[in-house]
Amino acid sequence: MWRFIGMLFILTGCAKKELSPLESLITHEKSADKPFCDDVPPVGPSQMQEFLATFQPQFDAGKTGVYSIEDGAGALSARAWLTDNATETIEAQYFIFSADNVGLLATERLLLAAERGVKVRLLVDDLLAHGDAQLLLAVSLHPNMDVRIYNPNINIGKSLSKQITNVLTDFRGINQRMHNKTFIVDGQAVITGGRNVGDEYYDFHPSYNFRDRDILVLGAENKQIQDSFYQFWNSEYSVPIEKILQPEFTVKEEEVWDKMHRYACDPTRFIPSFRERIQKEAAFLSSEGRLHWVDNFEYISDKPGKNDETSTLGGGGKSTDALIALVKGAKKSVVMQTPYLVVTDLGLGLFAETVKRGVPVHMTTNSLLATDGLTAFNGYARVRKSLINVGVKIYEFRPYPAVQKELMTGPPIPESVYGLHAKTMVIDEEIAIIGTFNLDPRSANLNTEGIVIIRDAKLAKQIHDQMMLETQPENSWEVTKDYNPDQNASFGTRFKMFLMGFIPKSIL
Repeated sequence: MWRFIGMLFILTGCAKKELSPLESLITHEKSADKPFCDDVPPVGPSQMQEFLATFQPQFDAGKTGVYSIEDGAGALSARAWLTDNATETIEAQYFIFSADNVGLLATERLLLAAERGVKVRLLVDDLLAHGDAQLLLAVSLHPNMDVRIYNPNINIGKSLSKQITNVLTDFRGINQRMHNKTFIVDGQAVITGGRNVGDEYYDFHPSYNFRDRDILVLGAENKQIQDSFYQFWNSEYSVPIEKILQPEFTVKEEEVWDKMHRYACDPTRFIPSFRERIQKEAAFLSSEGRLHWVDNFEYISDKPGKNDETSTLGGGGKSTDALIALVKGAKKSVVMQTPYLVVTDLGLGLFAETVKRGVPVHMTTNSLLATDGLTAFNGYARVRKSLINVGVKIYEFRPYPAVQKELMTGPPIPESVYGLHAKTMVIDEEIAIIGTFNLDPRSANLNTEGIVIIRDAKLAKQIHDQMMLETQPENSWEVTKDYNPDQNASFGTRFKMFLMGFIPKSIL
């Protein structure tokens, strides 16, 4: 999502400091004094085992249950239901963990689980875009909740002088981020895919929301994802937040927890109709035909630190190698969605060779009007003509696509721009790949990424057809040698995008 170089972090650090979400909670600007919690029923007994027992015959047959979560509100309600029904552990890792409304509600829900005795482990990247480190520190002080920070070398607990030193002495290191996104409950249910934690990923932002995709995984094969989480959790890159940050809040942590619960009880924050939807989530997922039962499931993640390269911004990784092999093995078609399409010379050659051997390649990415990142779009604009020239079919997502009306299933909000954030590929209508990998140098060489590979024709065809639907004129503009959708954007937007051309493509 974010494209940056080290100095940009320092510039943002110099901005005028506003009241943080934690400070707003403590001073009642966000938490409520009214006794809303009296009207909120407590979390009931866990239904997890009852839910899983429904699928025991499939588990006994060695199958893995998967469900592609297309709508943001559905992705949020699934996570919320799993959180409320966890009995032993919740293990989560995210690149972005915001302290907006959805982020605060998610944090409060994790805290509530910890208070029930569930062991909660949360791993977030040091960038913590839109987040609040002091808030995470406050919840990490709960005996059943641990928060660790991945590669804390540029943001949390760092003085301005230390930031400058790290930019000048370890430019590669500060650009190595954890982009994995996994949510694991009781070691039995997993959600992974493109969504971070924040309003815009779940259809709750008033002006900009993402079209994204996650995959729910039930069965023994999700142990692959849990093993990956523990590899990150136990790595030298992951540091307990208490070791890098001192409390700045003036009240006891128990009071912070109480303020968070009061915030979540406020019906203007946690909409009652959404509470009702969460209660129905198990029945929804259990309904006939909802889950696909597959025999061939694989999760591939880069290792912490990505690769062994130390002197350049290259190096590749396991996820990169896996995706290259899948494209090289394609026989009939390659269809993909990526929010950021900044292919390297290697990638351009790969797709040129694929088209040359008779395999059509269709790519959907954001238009200038739909993108959330002008720097990334500038990188894409540099390679757009080259991709078209080698025969790749390119479609750019409209800011208000027709499909938005079907995929945004949350509470009604004002009309918002709908930007693509899904990272998905389907090979030959038989292999579905869902994950965190953007088609850019940063995902290829710097960020750790995780992808699910499912060889199941029924699921792959379903996702393939949905992606092809989103290439239609009511959803996307087709880019050709004679037509460039940039012309639909204002001069100011085009000029801002042009100014981003100074940033090297290797860190986009």
